[in-house]
Amino acid sequence: MESIDLNNPEFYINRELSLLEFNVRVLAQALDESLPLLERLNYLCISCSNLDEFYEVRVASLLQMAEMDANVISSDGLTIGEQLEKISVKAHALVTEQYRILNQVLIPSLEADNIRFLRRDNWTPAQRSWLEKYFNEELLPILTPVGLDSAHPFPRILNKSLNFIISLTGKDAFGRNSGRAVLQAPRALPRIIQLPAAETESGPYDFVFLSSIIHAFINDLFHGMTVKGCHQFRVTRNSDFFVDDDAIDDLMMAVEGELAMRNYGDEVRLEIDANCPEETVNFLMARFDLTASRLFLAEGPVNLSRVQTIYNLIDRPELKFPTFKPSTPSCFSRNKDFFASIRKHDILLHHPYESFSPVVDFIRQAAADPDVLAIKQTLYRTGVNSPVVAALIKAAKAGKEVTVVIELRARFDEKDNIGLAAKLQEAAAHVVYGVVGYKTHAKMCLVLRKEGNHLRNYVHLSTGNYHPKTAKLYTDYGLFTCEKELGEDVRRVFMQLTSLGKVTKLNKLLQSPFTLHPGLIKMIDKEADHARKGKPAKIIIKVNAIVEEQAIQALYRASQAGVKIKLIVRGICCLRPGIPGVSDNIEVRSIVGRFLEHTRIYSFYNNGDWAIYASSADLMTRNMFKRVEVCFPISDKKLAERVLNDLQAYKQDNSQAWLLQTDGQYQRLQSGTDTVFQAQTELLKSFANRT
Repeated sequence: MESIDLNNPEFYINRELSLLEFNVRVLAQALDESLPLLERLNYLCISCSNLDEFYEVRVASLLQMAEMDANVISSDGLTIGEQLEKISVKAHALVTEQYRILNQVLIPSLEADNIRFLRRDNWTPAQRSWLEKYFNEELLPILTPVGLDSAHPFPRILNKSLNFIISLTGKDAFGRNSGRAVLQAPRALPRIIQLPAAETESGPYDFVFLSSIIHAFINDLFHGMTVKGCHQFRVTRNSDFFVDDDAIDDLMMAVEGELAMRNYGDEVRLEIDANCPEETVNFLMARFDLTASRLFLAEGPVNLSRVQTIYNLIDRPELKFPTFKPSTPSCFSRNKDFFASIRKHDILLHHPYESFSPVVDFIRQAAADPDVLAIKQTLYRTGVNSPVVAALIKAAKAGKEVTVVIELRARFDEKDNIGLAAKLQEAAAHVVYGVVGYKTHAKMCLVLRKEGNHLRNYVHLSTGNYHPKTAKLYTDYGLFTCEKELGEDVRRVFMQLTSLGKVTKLNKLLQSPFTLHPGLIKMIDKEADHARKGKPAKIIIKVNAIVEEQAIQALYRASQAGVKIKLIVRGICCLRPGIPGVSDNIEVRSIVGRFLEHTRIYSFYNNGDWAIYASSADLMTRNMFKRVEVCFPISDKKLAERVLNDLQAYKQDNSQAWLLQTDGQYQRLQSGTDTVFQAQTELLKSFANRT
């Protein structure tokens, strides 16, 4: 049989377009009438903030690459220019749909539930009077309009800030008028103001956009002149930054220096009020040196993601997801001695269905235990007031050896992580920033405890961050174990991160950038060998993204051999399923639901003895080769069966699941006459019944 060239660009889906497709799936949730109304509004806002980050990072990266070499070809055969062109078409369609859903679907639905966004022309006299007072007392003193002339150049516009371009006639006290002014809304100001019901004779949930207030009273900022037009605009800038690892002596200082410039990176997108005159639009486009492909006309607030703030202002439980209480494993609820519980058997937590509290309590107990000699921890994202960090500080102050590997370059968490590093150093903890040139993305905690005449390693390994807030919103697995070989592996990885030396052999862990990629390829190829010999062969992989080409080609070869492959991929998937003779044994589905799917599971039938691994790593080039990641086995048979049952639930989902088609589009599964089955809902029910 003639061999197939697996490098054929037709076998791959463009990474950037696939990421935009994920945003389409998120936005579709805003139209799902089976969901609570305020949650639908949330999905709209999430799709907007996702698009912001897409332009800040992905489009910005493509533009930088184009400056260096415009002839670079992606795996799907597109030049950078062709990618940018396709991105523009898809992004503009997405934005058009966002505002359509806001204006034609959600706002009328909210009004029907007595939640209103009041337009200026609909204000009652009482409302207008209160808002004018609010403007004069709360806004006017801190607003600083800049009249544009030779002495007042166009101001530096902060990334994603709310701004107004104002057209003027007449002259001021000095006889000046260039015809234009710019007003920047300070970031401290709320973008949505809730009207006090009693004072304004309003409903309990009547809101006014900050932009509407400024528009209404803008004349008060230009005495003796006439405002012809006032239009909001927003600029999105390149927010990724580059730190040359070979040219710095202090990583923290370098990151701090780059952070100061993040708000003023190169312009990558311009959003303007759709009613803005063409002359003013052209003026702004020229000012920011942007073409029409990166101009977006907004049929509503330009900072649409900020609408999300009303969620916490509205006390209407029936318009939100039902609250739930995460369960706690009985071994922890019955026995407060975490070390004794872990010695009995491995313990697997599945967040958010199970509480994150045992993870925090484990570190707290280690901090207070006189037999604990040392704690080693990785931190990627953990939050500003982290209870994990507080426990580590307590341990350090108690005289324990505390070592923390903090990733300073965790995107958009750099500032928080710098602050956490300073707090830990003040407490005399050893703080390091990982390995030069590699982000530390592994999620590990190691506690060394003296028990009799020997030391025992207690380990927590996770697919997600040590972040109590996201542990309530993201699905993740966390494993507690004191298994000797696994504990020794974790200790060796920490030695690599804090010291110098050759790669050490690990017993059970797979680790990038060394053994993880070849280890996964080997397991994929092993399933293919089983299939060629006529044995049953299956692969189930659940990740956030599949991009890395060698892994995709290994999956293609396995499919050709007859391996039945199920891929559950939340976001980007560059693998193209359903290609005859290449990937017709591969199914790709994406689950978009109440919780952000974040678990990474690699499972292989292994001739009937399932090999199941959990990891912090996705199948992406960066995770395999440019990060320190770990992939850990779920060795306990009962726990492995649990994970398989969870995966089976995702495979059965007929409501929140989307199937990737061969053409790169996603089709949402419809339950039809079947009973509706939602994996996340079923898991919530399952854990609610556990004690």
